[in-house]
Amino acid sequence: MLLLTPHDSLISAAQAERIKDLATIAGVRNNQLVGYGIVVGLDGTGDQTSQAPFTTQSLINMLGNLGVTIPPGTTLQLKNVAAVMVTMQMPPFAQPGQQFDITVSSMANAKSLKGGTLLMTPLKGVDGQIYAIAQGNLIVGGAGGSAGGARTQINQLSAGRIPAGATVERAVPTAVGSADHVLFELATADFGTAQRVADAINIGMGETMAWPLDGRRIQVRAPQVPYERVAFLGRVENLEVTPITAAARVTVNSRTGSVVMNQNVSLLECAIAHGNLTVTVNTETQVSQPNPLAAGQTVVAQAGQVDIKQDQSSLMRFKPGVTLTEVVKALNAVGATPMDLINILQAMKAAGALRAELEVI
Repeated sequence: MLLLTPHDSLISAAQAERIKDLATIAGVRNNQLVGYGIVVGLDGTGDQTSQAPFTTQSLINMLGNLGVTIPPGTTLQLKNVAAVMVTMQMPPFAQPGQQFDITVSSMANAKSLKGGTLLMTPLKGVDGQIYAIAQGNLIVGGAGGSAGGARTQINQLSAGRIPAGATVERAVPTAVGSADHVLFELATADFGTAQRVADAINIGMGETMAWPLDGRRIQVRAPQVPYERVAFLGRVENLEVTPITAAARVTVNSRTGSVVMNQNVSLLECAIAHGNLTVTVNTETQVSQPNPLAAGQTVVAQAGQVDIKQDQSSLMRFKPGVTLTEVVKALNAVGATPMDLINILQAMKAAGALRAELEVI
């Protein structure tokens, strides 16, 4: 029986991937849409119009378009209305009449959007043209309540989603390649992987039709007839490629203390000693009170005491680690917290014992 270690199983799982998982076709992309709208039907949790005058102005403009005239100088105290921003990602090849999910977010001081209804909102692209219309009832995943000055809340109440809340009104032209060529763009730039993708296409199609232009782009000759090009790209995307192993990398988030390593991180032989240094400062107020018949005065003095404590630590020798599992075991043996681990990794990188790129975010 052949037993695979976790490291072996990771390598075997990464031996072959489809081209569609490694690269995308240039020009085939999502398009961001945004719009300004009004949510109505809230249960007294809308904007405070005295602090958000644009909500009242928007509502007056909307009512004017519907034939309702508000006398000048009228003060509207609305609690069931909120001004929101509506965002949507329109996928490539979206056609008029298709419906997609949208996200609705409060932009003023509404307490909650739960139970609200978004009124018809045009969604525009970066060119200012309207590509979709949004409307519908919000779904808010949070919950909350308040009474007697106390308030509790679970999750976010000022944002929600509307499934199939936007209808596409205008399609965005998506050109799949130009002339007789199509460009594939790797998600991660790598010259070796780009060459392997080109080789896999040439071998799979039986002729030379793919050339790597750089570490990210591969140019492929494709049929010009639309239906033939679609079938051709479908075959190319499902060809399997063995990508070049990713570079060893350690990513450190100094704000949260998180440390993430990939499977290629290794250690050279090194010795580490780590100990915590604790400094404690105590201040005690002392009062000197003279006798009642004495002519002295009351004196207040501050007595300070500083204690320094250093944890016991011994020098630990680590053998070279060739797998992620061994690296994790070696670092856990130090018994350091995540914040301490950041300092240890930086010192190991400076000493040349950490065989990986150290990235601090």
